[in-house]
Amino acid sequence: MADNFVVHIVDDDEAVRRSLAFLLGTAGFPTRLYDSAMAFVSALPQVQGGCLITDVRMPDMTGIELLSELHAKSVNLPAIVITGHGDIPLAVEAMKAGAVDFIEKPFEAEAILRAVRSAEQRTAQVDRQSEDTAAVASRLKSLSQRERQVLAGVTAGHSNKVIAHQLGISPRTVEVYRANLMSKMQAKSLSELIRMALLSSSST
Repeated sequence: MADNFVVHIVDDDEAVRRSLAFLLGTAGFPTRLYDSAMAFVSALPQVQGGCLITDVRMPDMTGIELLSELHAKSVNLPAIVITGHGDIPLAVEAMKAGAVDFIEKPFEAEAILRAVRSAEQRTAQVDRQSEDTAAVASRLKSLSQRERQVLAGVTAGHSNKVIAHQLGISPRTVEVYRANLMSKMQAKSLSELIRMALLSSSST
């Protein structure tokens, strides 16, 4: 479990908040409780990571409105929505608004734990992708202008001969630059080198 993974529970029903906190606490998940969506929004500057469990129907701001607010603020927090049996259409709307799962009341303990574990895995994957992107970006900055030009040619699928013609250098020199690229980018294969280049371009 990541050190900063906290389950943020937003529900205007105190009994539900306490029940969820107890359940998740026994499973080793730290929790933070909020009695309204507005209270959670106010606390956002202190929210470091984790996932969100929110009820759909709440006064002042609904769970769906909360998800829209998080999206507007570019807060990427996996959200699990708790819904009453008659609120399935709302739950579907919540999924469209960015929720990763919804659970019907009365909910089973295992359903909650399964959803939270899934959200934790999703968060870990995003964190790894962010780390990968940052590492690749750092390596790209170490490339010379000529190495960047050769990398662009490789990513476009051009042969050494074509790249050499475009840059006015010999194919042998292109081979040297490609070897340097593999080393500087820490790529084990040509496909990995191309993946790194595409990863960087998609993040800009």
